[in-house]
Amino acid sequence: MSMTGAAMPPTVGVTGRQMAIAIVASCLGWSLDLFDLFILLYAAPAVGAAFFPSSRPTLSLAAVYASFAVTVLMRPVGSAIFGSYADVHGRKNAMTIAVVGVGVVTASFGLLPTIAQIGVVAPALFLVLRLVQGVFVGGVVASTHTVGTESVPPRWRGFLSGLIGGGGGGLGALLASAVFLAASSLFPGDAFSVWGWRFMFFSGLSSSVLGFLIFKVLEESPVWKIMDEKRAAVRADLALATRTRSPLRTLFASGYRNVLLVNLLITAGGGSAYYLTSGFMPTLLKVVGKISGATASLILIAASAGAILASLLFGTLSDWLGRRTTFRVVGLVNLVLLPALFLAIPNTASIQQLAICAIALAFLGNASYAPILIFLNERFPTALRASGTSLSWNLGFAIGGTMPTWVSLSSGSPVNLPLTLAIFSVVVTLVFLVGSFIVPETRGRFD
Repeated sequence: MSMTGAAMPPTVGVTGRQMAIAIVASCLGWSLDLFDLFILLYAAPAVGAAFFPSSRPTLSLAAVYASFAVTVLMRPVGSAIFGSYADVHGRKNAMTIAVVGVGVVTASFGLLPTIAQIGVVAPALFLVLRLVQGVFVGGVVASTHTVGTESVPPRWRGFLSGLIGGGGGGLGALLASAVFLAASSLFPGDAFSVWGWRFMFFSGLSSSVLGFLIFKVLEESPVWKIMDEKRAAVRADLALATRTRSPLRTLFASGYRNVLLVNLLITAGGGSAYYLTSGFMPTLLKVVGKISGATASLILIAASAGAILASLLFGTLSDWLGRRTTFRVVGLVNLVLLPALFLAIPNTASIQQLAICAIALAFLGNASYAPILIFLNERFPTALRASGTSLSWNLGFAIGGTMPTWVSLSSGSPVNLPLTLAIFSVVVTLVFLVGSFIVPETRGRFD
């Protein structure tokens, strides 16, 4: 038998240009994905009135957030489809299809008739589109959360985790804030309820076009290339006629089931902190802070900048302290500061104080999940990395994505929102902390 796989291991060099494109593609792919999702959160009051009208504002908001949760709950399905595809066939094509798909579906929301125009069919169509969007969103994670970290040296992986996971999320929120500012200016007052929210959804087409242009020049992950060449050599040497077991089936075998379950403590805790802070912030500023859309959008832009800073800082910190220690530090800080900041918002005496609370909440909420991406990458081998990372991430963030709905339902009235958010933040942070004491240290185990 020849020794092709052992004597001549394949190698794939990575140029500086390839590395830069992989970093930009991963970060931009995830930011465009969250940009499309944040459009709904920023336009939630108008969308609620158009598709889920109610005499109680919190019920209307809960319905909008429930439709957001539907998208998040469909993300594991996207992980199963696109994650397996990315592990078997490569990261690049999976990323291109998923990102373009998200943008096209987002733009389609702007074409929907409202409940006043066609009755209950309107919210039904809205929810169907949310389901489809969720599948594509889950697929984006499979590639954006692997191709970048697989293309850089080990010393950059924690930083890149923050740049993609949190920085990409912050950039997506920043882009959505800018679109919200433009829509609020172009369609002030009641005009926003008629055309402004449609304008925001139509902007999703720009993410599809931009993503497609970036991914055209993206090289396939070098780590995946090496694995694929080795796999091909072994199959040729052993004359394997059948394909090996799918990545998804392997993940649910006994060796990885417990890994997935333990990962959920970290991803659900971190994802919940993110959605309770950055995710709920647009509604909190308008409903509790009672400020105009233009002012809220400026605060959200500043909060997004704070989120990006936190993600880069704590992602890098995980390279120095380790992933597990960084989780513990952030968890202990959040256990005290998150509820305190939520309770302070109704008592702010000025817009400046309100802005400080919003920026601090975004900073802490994004700090909690900055190292999660690289932590998940290090939990799985290359052959399972896209599937394992995306499934762990999307299951945890599916739980987190339901938090705004539960907060809205539990509050009863807008006055109770800060207290409810404070209570929820304590619970999810405790889950996150428990996970930080159970999971193993993964730094240095990527390869």
